[in-house]
Amino acid sequence: MSTWVGMTARQIARAVRRGDASATEVVADHLDYISTADDELNAFRIVRAGAAIAEAEKVDEQPDLGNLPLAGVPIAVKENTPVAGLPTWHGSTAARQPVSEVDHEVVRRLRGAGAIVVGVTRMPELGVWATTDDDTAVTRNPWQTDRTPGGSSGGAAAAVAAGMVPLAHGNDGLGSVRIPAACCGLVGIKPGRGVVPVDMPPDGWFGLTEHGVLTTNVADAAIGYAVLAGRTPDKLVEPEPLRVAVSLRSPVTGVRADRPNREAVSTAVRLLVGLGHDAVGAGPAFPLSLQPRGLATWFAAVHRAAEDAKLDVASLQPRNQRHIALGRTAWRRGWVRDADREAFRRTCLEFFAEGRYHVLVTPVLAGPPPAALDWAERPWRANVVANARYAPFTAPWNLAGFPAVTVPVGVRPDGLPAAVQLVGPPGAELLILAVAGQLELANPWRRHAPGWPRTVARTG
Repeated sequence: MSTWVGMTARQIARAVRRGDASATEVVADHLDYISTADDELNAFRIVRAGAAIAEAEKVDEQPDLGNLPLAGVPIAVKENTPVAGLPTWHGSTAARQPVSEVDHEVVRRLRGAGAIVVGVTRMPELGVWATTDDDTAVTRNPWQTDRTPGGSSGGAAAAVAAGMVPLAHGNDGLGSVRIPAACCGLVGIKPGRGVVPVDMPPDGWFGLTEHGVLTTNVADAAIGYAVLAGRTPDKLVEPEPLRVAVSLRSPVTGVRADRPNREAVSTAVRLLVGLGHDAVGAGPAFPLSLQPRGLATWFAAVHRAAEDAKLDVASLQPRNQRHIALGRTAWRRGWVRDADREAFRRTCLEFFAEGRYHVLVTPVLAGPPPAALDWAERPWRANVVANARYAPFTAPWNLAGFPAVTVPVGVRPDGLPAAVQLVGPPGAELLILAVAGQLELANPWRRHAPGWPRTVARTG
């Protein structure tokens, strides 16, 4: 039997707007699929089966669907973002907050665009880590189920890569959208600072956190980004020839990208040059203080989030208790300063100034995704080392507040997906998405993990 599972968000919305499908039919197809597929992956914390069908029926009853860019599209929301009628889990029962009475603004915008929230996806406790496991399950990568889908938006990435939803919400404090997108062969965009409402107390990890989306293609990412930013989705415009900077420099001392990740960058650059862009080896300077200041900011952000939520720290995972203790020290000793982040932002602004470079291409990962394990049971140091060794390239762009997007670039020799990161100056979201779209046309990628979705998709 044919199904809407596996179709893009754009295809689904177009069919619902035209009356070729009902939102109820589309959502029912996806809920049926999730009920079996998620047993293997543990992507969802909660599935809103009955509530999602009721919401789909309301979409179908609307007299004018023409202005809904996500009409009838099943989506997932990361479990640290309030959804009316559900607790906000934050990755564990110890961190769970009460049932929310209202949607977060980004959820309100997604629903206002016609999307239906079919469930909330798993993340590591407090969103600290680039692996996803909690006190009830280990979330698995559909490309290879013995590997993590990344984190902290790991459940979102697993759900999209397996076809359980065509689009998932995530948020990104040090790479938490872009890292899982790279692990699972997806497009993942982190907008620049101030473009999408954050509203994650106490201050969104010192302003590092942004809401974004994970999708299987660039067109869906552009629609999702526009909805989150409160803009009317529009067709991406092919850019004029650009000056593209290319850098393999890692911000973490002693860590460098492995050969498959370096080759992914080389492939992307060859494609961009073939499309008429100029490529130059260059990158902004990473000051010696960036690494220790970045670590202190990471520690202190988690401490302040736990303090603001009045969490019982002793009930949290041991790795996070240690993280919070270090963060308390860093905060009290004044090691986290706005001036340091602003100085690095100015360095990055100067790098892109006056059109010297329009886009920067870097790796996303330094190595393959780590094993899918109970990382919460492992020591704090083991978690920090594993995270730093495999995913060092994303954090600087949260510190600078610049937009960045993960773009798939083929498959590694080990069968896992390869990807690159495109970074632009403030306001360059549509530009980097347009460049990502050029890469997609020049080098199409597999939209879902091999063998997924495990159903027959409709044609047309």
